[in-house]
Amino acid sequence: MNKTQQTLATGFTLFALFFGAGNLILPPYLGLQAGESWFFTAMGFAVSAVCIPILGIYAHARLQGTMLDFANKVSPLFSIVFCSLIYLISATIPSPRTASVTHEMAVAPLFDIPSWVTSGIYFTLVFAVAVKRNSIIDIVGKYLTPVILTLLAVMIVLSFTLPLETAGTALMSPGFSGGLLEGYQTFDAMGAVVVGAVIIISLSLRGEDSFESRKRLITRAGILAGSGLLITYGGLIAAGALFSGNTGAEISRTELLNLIAQQTLGAPGRIFLSLLISLACFTTAVGIVTGTADHIQGVLKGGKGTFTISAALASLIGILVGSLNVGFIIDVAYPILLLIYPLIIVYIFLNSLPDFMTGKTVFRILTFVVVLFSIPDALKAILSPEQVPPWLDLMPLSEYQMGWLLPVVATYVFLIIKKPADKNQPV
Repeated sequence: MNKTQQTLATGFTLFALFFGAGNLILPPYLGLQAGESWFFTAMGFAVSAVCIPILGIYAHARLQGTMLDFANKVSPLFSIVFCSLIYLISATIPSPRTASVTHEMAVAPLFDIPSWVTSGIYFTLVFAVAVKRNSIIDIVGKYLTPVILTLLAVMIVLSFTLPLETAGTALMSPGFSGGLLEGYQTFDAMGAVVVGAVIIISLSLRGEDSFESRKRLITRAGILAGSGLLITYGGLIAAGALFSGNTGAEISRTELLNLIAQQTLGAPGRIFLSLLISLACFTTAVGIVTGTADHIQGVLKGGKGTFTISAALASLIGILVGSLNVGFIIDVAYPILLLIYPLIIVYIFLNSLPDFMTGKTVFRILTFVVVLFSIPDALKAILSPEQVPPWLDLMPLSEYQMGWLLPVVATYVFLIIKKPADKNQPV
């Protein structure tokens, strides 16, 4: 395989590992809300759902280790605990959720079978792909991603041929900031540190060349995947905007997606959408199970048997939790993610900067600040509205669960201003 083919295969793999059911469901509804102002909303969504995740891939290209390297400057022990917690969350919440979404949106409307049967078959297939560790890029990048992209392109292109009214007035006027916050809710920054590690290890197993060669390959693949995500999100948001003058605000995200599929493809639309959702969920689950098994194998310094057992355990968790209701899984996940996700975003940015701007002091102080100011957001997610004390809403952006952002920025600016006189000495 030459460099161009390798870049295409790696970029397609990244795209598929990022693009799950949530990435398919969120953009059309955002476009529906935005109406004729959908372009500015799409720009905001792109910042948080494309730029930050791809920056995470760039950080991986600079580090070229495992996810442990993202937080090693805090301390090696902290990094092991932090990364293990991320993989535990990934294996017990986002991964099983892909099976639950597949059952509720793709299987249940067509077949009368219980959810545990769907999750059992689903994660058996996920495990079968994951244990083919050396072939992940080939299986996902060469075969599954082109099918996903083809299905997406057909639905998006046909939506612009429908005899609909032009995009109507915005239903909720989300604007740039609304798109930014909706993209933040995709939690693709977490996906970046998980699937980026999968790509790094996959390239190492394939015997890729030097550090700099791998860095260029991963960077180019990240740009390719980011461009694909940007075009896809823009198309889905624009498609949703076309329906803003033809449906009401009471329609749900899944109902809108179903409507677009039925309007563009007629009677086969239901089957078409089921296939698209199943593939989008499946590739994401493969990335999480593979990444979790890679992490356990690395921490325990085990061999292929360790990887296989870890992948089997992650798949078993997926079967058990994936048979639960999607709404229940999301409710359990939300407070936990509000604590972990801000740390991930901060580590992505820090690991993308030159080393002299990100010494141990910066990592340690910003870790403390992020955790401290993320606790109110997590508490508000746990408490009922009447139980939330007024002081939890004092921080700017706290209404968007981003009360940590300004304190982190201010702290980092202060640390940079006070940095040593020697430019090359880390802060």
